[in-house]
Amino acid sequence: MPGTNNQRNPRQRPQHESEIVNEFGKLQPQDLQVEEAVLGALMLEKDAYTVVSDLLKPESFYDYSHQLIYSAIVSLAVKQRPIDMLTVTEQLRNDGNLDAAGGPLHISELTGRVSSAANVEYHARIVAQKYLARELIKFSSNIQSKAFDETVDVYDLMQEAEGGLFEISKNTLKRDVRQIDPIITEALKKIEDASNNENGLSGLQTGYHELDKMTGGWQPSDLIIIAARPAMGKTAMVLSMAKNMAVEFNTPIAVFSLEMSSLQLVNRLISNVCELDGKKIKTGQLSAAEWENLTVRVKALYSAPLYVDDTPSLSIFELNTKARRLVQEHGVKMIIIDYLQLMNASGMKFGSREQEVSNISRSLKQLAKELNIPIIALSQLNRSVETRGDDRNGKRPQLSDLRESGAIEQDADIVCFIHRPEYYLRHGEDAEGNDIRGLAEFIIAKHRSGGVGDIKLRFRADYARFENWDENYNLADEPTKIASKLNSQSDVVSNPADGFTPLPTNVDFLTDDNSNREPIF
Repeated sequence: MPGTNNQRNPRQRPQHESEIVNEFGKLQPQDLQVEEAVLGALMLEKDAYTVVSDLLKPESFYDYSHQLIYSAIVSLAVKQRPIDMLTVTEQLRNDGNLDAAGGPLHISELTGRVSSAANVEYHARIVAQKYLARELIKFSSNIQSKAFDETVDVYDLMQEAEGGLFEISKNTLKRDVRQIDPIITEALKKIEDASNNENGLSGLQTGYHELDKMTGGWQPSDLIIIAARPAMGKTAMVLSMAKNMAVEFNTPIAVFSLEMSSLQLVNRLISNVCELDGKKIKTGQLSAAEWENLTVRVKALYSAPLYVDDTPSLSIFELNTKARRLVQEHGVKMIIIDYLQLMNASGMKFGSREQEVSNISRSLKQLAKELNIPIIALSQLNRSVETRGDDRNGKRPQLSDLRESGAIEQDADIVCFIHRPEYYLRHGEDAEGNDIRGLAEFIIAKHRSGGVGDIKLRFRADYARFENWDENYNLADEPTKIASKLNSQSDVVSNPADGFTPLPTNVDFLTDDNSNREPIF
């Protein structure tokens, strides 16, 4: 096995002589004899390149001549030509790099220094680790230099540092290929576990029966996109789901809210759990009975494994760090992001916003795979929905409506839409006379490992809550009518059993125009 003697041959030099010794007076991490052993083995054994191709690239070699020789080997492999001493020499000559690589004599010496390619993978891993160490030294030196510069914003520098470190790890650390047998065993174990489950689910139960049947529960490593136009209830949907999972099934959930503060989210959860009108939660105008109801029911939220982060303009690198910590320290089983277009990839430069969103989408999928948990990301739809026909089906979202990047559709394992027909029709029946009051259609438009279809849910605007359509519910108990400008300001509905001050029937929405309706809660 080659030693670690770092004496250099005069014709072997790094790309920049200044890199030989760093600022601490130490040699850069390197092992020239191991590099020679790898190159010699590659020219000695025809199949050796396939073993190391995923581990090494030209810059992985410390010596510049070694970089040139390996580049020639890569060129031959791409052309599917034999790799040996003669072909490598000829390739270097054609590239004009033969003299810089040490000449034919040096190349012949490389093959003479190894007897076989038996240990080429082990030696290649040593070369790769030395390269990673050099990259970390260069990276940390650059960050240190900028940290001394008082004109650099330290928070921007932290973002850059995290982004750079993430890029180094992503580009250098490869996952080994696995033989299929243990994977089959793992798959059979999951099937057996699902069969022993009373509900027959293999993933996380959401509390929405039809949704769980169609998906088998949210699956580990899946990226799930839930998209809708503003005011359709995206946040209400995921909060209702998070409440079901955390309170009813004790599943640890993390919510990253880039749009609303943690206090606003908790107010919504209180309204959801305690069945109190959102307006009353805001104003605090509660009757004695409501205060008692609040005091009793809010206890369900205490100690729930629900974690909220309301960092504005969250970067993908911050999310990675926080998500790993949440999974490690709190056993979080699912992450919700509200919403994707408000994230950024600071520390990295892009030619357009579309490229940045594509990078964020791709990074979310990678994070879901790394942590082996489902990640739900909310997304906005573009305005093309509003320009289509006014009938019930005309306003239904489509995959092409996803905003800012087609990569979202590509990276996601599941793409879902929320559609509420009464929002557009502005009355309680559709063209066929079907009752659509409170109807919310949860549309699964893409499902990488299952079927697609529509799921009927009930939207309770007063409680910012989505429920199963078949749950016991009486429209006569609804304290407010369907929101509409057609309703008179003086029209009120009161429930004699409540003893509360009646509310106007048109308080569900603050409507400025037909293209931008916002819920008041």
